[in-house]
Amino acid sequence: MELVFTKWLLALSLSSWLIFVRVHSVEGLRGGSKVRGVNLGGWLVIEGWIKPSLFDGIPNGDMLDGTQVQLKSVTLQKYVSAENGGGMGITVDRDVASSWETFTLWRVSAIEFQLRTSQGQFLTCDGEGCSISATANSSSEGKSFSIERNNNRVHIKLTSGTYLQASIGNQLTADYPGKPGWDDNAATFEMVIVANNLHGDFQLANGYGHSKAKEILKKHRNSFITMEDFKFLYRHGINAVRIPVGWWIAYDPNPPAPFIGGSLEALDNAFSWAQAYDIKCIIDLHAAPGSQNGMEHSASRDGTTGWPSSQDYISQTLHVIDFLASRYARHPSLLGIELLNEPSAASVPLDVLVPYYKQGYEIVRKYSPKAYVIVCQRIGNADPLELYQANIGSENIVVDLHYYNLFDTFFVNMSSADNIQFIYKSRETQLQALNGANGPLVFIGEWVNEWNALSGSQTDYQDFGRAQLEVYNAASFGWAYWTLKNDRKHWDFEWNIKNSYLQFGNSPAKQIFRSVVLLGLITSFFLHLIT
Repeated sequence: MELVFTKWLLALSLSSWLIFVRVHSVEGLRGGSKVRGVNLGGWLVIEGWIKPSLFDGIPNGDMLDGTQVQLKSVTLQKYVSAENGGGMGITVDRDVASSWETFTLWRVSAIEFQLRTSQGQFLTCDGEGCSISATANSSSEGKSFSIERNNNRVHIKLTSGTYLQASIGNQLTADYPGKPGWDDNAATFEMVIVANNLHGDFQLANGYGHSKAKEILKKHRNSFITMEDFKFLYRHGINAVRIPVGWWIAYDPNPPAPFIGGSLEALDNAFSWAQAYDIKCIIDLHAAPGSQNGMEHSASRDGTTGWPSSQDYISQTLHVIDFLASRYARHPSLLGIELLNEPSAASVPLDVLVPYYKQGYEIVRKYSPKAYVIVCQRIGNADPLELYQANIGSENIVVDLHYYNLFDTFFVNMSSADNIQFIYKSRETQLQALNGANGPLVFIGEWVNEWNALSGSQTDYQDFGRAQLEVYNAASFGWAYWTLKNDRKHWDFEWNIKNSYLQFGNSPAKQIFRSVVLLGLITSFFLHLIT
């Protein structure tokens, strides 16, 4: 009886251990491991900071779509202002510039622009001699203005050729007589560029124009990521790539202006290269119609977030998910589809996001019963548990968290030791809680071996990277580094590996294999004792 009980106990222990391994592994990956991935950022969705040289040839490149400017009359020494932030008249009567005095550029050509107020209206004019107002509610109702530059001084004129001037009555009117010089006159303004932060697909394509942008992007897509990169990833133990795509990929080869076709062919190539090296692909919808967060990587034109405010945008986004799922669901390299990257907590309400995620989940399930459906945590002030409580789907659902020791004043001037302790005390605690929650798997879909520390030696970076790998390896779905290639070296996975700033220990697959071998030896030993 004691012998039978002992055998039963061993069998139960073995089966329980195997259940643990299965729960903490991802279906379809080689070796039964979890995701050890790298993002292919800056490839099919442009982010200028990743490769700034893409924008070098754009004329007036500091006046791209979304650039914010302020205008000051050199004669009145007052700023141009949209009363109440828009919807009323334009005056030239402010001593100090703030939001009402800040205008966002919509680029029509290298020298023609529309100007948008902080409340979203566009500057307009009835014709020569008119007073400029901010009463146009759409770009089609607004007027285009030519802007001539001489260092920081500008002249602004109607397409008819009439120049604007700051009148004695503090109005902005289209009635300056003749052509002004660059001396102190009523038609001359000092232009201050307040922000020029957006360098995405919209800015690149609209900045160059279709023909030149097509040439630039074709060269970039063919050279930035190649089959050799997949070989490099395979050799260094990477088993998955997360590939950001933009919504216009569903309309390839002729997407709506100004977007440029060709990203679908590049994505097809990535799937072929992945298959050749037994690497899995996660398709990540990084840019949704209307922009889900106002950032350049969501292809926002001017920093606004329009996605949640329009059912048309959400319907278009679901169409993109349907397109991607139908095209790649049966491809052996597909691991999962991420329905939306980094929706903004400030702009995207949970009661809008969750129904979208549920519909997206059902669309993917229509084509695949097993592909992982990944939902991204809202960025900003949002609790990841909100997605665990949302009951989005029942099969192979994953929540994506992005962990950066950056982008928040909390991390400013932290020492290297402080950063490492934060990983162990905060990140690890949250991961343990989410791993233990009854719900989706956990994916650290973006992280990087960089910080806000004022200085750091190679050893400091190695320690920081080691701490992150140790903690993020525990995520039930896995992790993906941001990004494979980057102009900033510590963000560049390839540079980090080649220069030993990021050092891999044993992969989860190797750990599982060693544990299986060890368990087998222990089991054999005990069976030998009881037989």
